[in-house]
Amino acid sequence: MTPHEPRDPDFAARVRASFERQLFMATLGARLVRVEPGEVDLELPVRTELTQQHGFLHAGALASVADSACGYAALSLMPAGAAVLSVEFKINLLAPAAGDRVLAKGRVIRAGKTVTVCWGEVVAFSETTETTETTGTTATTERLAATMVWAMMTVEGRGLAD
Repeated sequence: MTPHEPRDPDFAARVRASFERQLFMATLGARLVRVEPGEVDLELPVRTELTQQHGFLHAGALASVADSACGYAALSLMPAGAAVLSVEFKINLLAPAAGDRVLAKGRVIRAGKTVTVCWGEVVAFSETTETTETTGTTATTERLAATMVWAMMTVEGRGLAD
């Protein structure tokens, strides 16, 4: 992907402030871990309350953090005062999101005036500790749980917060 040029020099502060107002992300326990022009990463600890009947992260929780990662990636390239709304997405669930945490990565593919198209992926991480007589080692395994394509609409002049 090509590097993007933000239209708002304060894009990172605007993305962070908007994320802080997202009560659903707070309810899930998601946190913003990376903000760059056209790129946002969100981390979600996997908690029992967010799992489905087989013990995997629920697809609704997974899709929610992916939606926000892509939405904020799109917002990072929009002009000051603009807001973003998801208008369409396609998600492919490739493997159960099992582990300790997931990382949702949102990346802008094309930033248009009205519609921005984003690509995303969700990676599940599991940490295991192996103890020997002399030491303990921790290993982290990564598993691609989902890929997605999102379309985001730029909203201006409607009084919506970022």
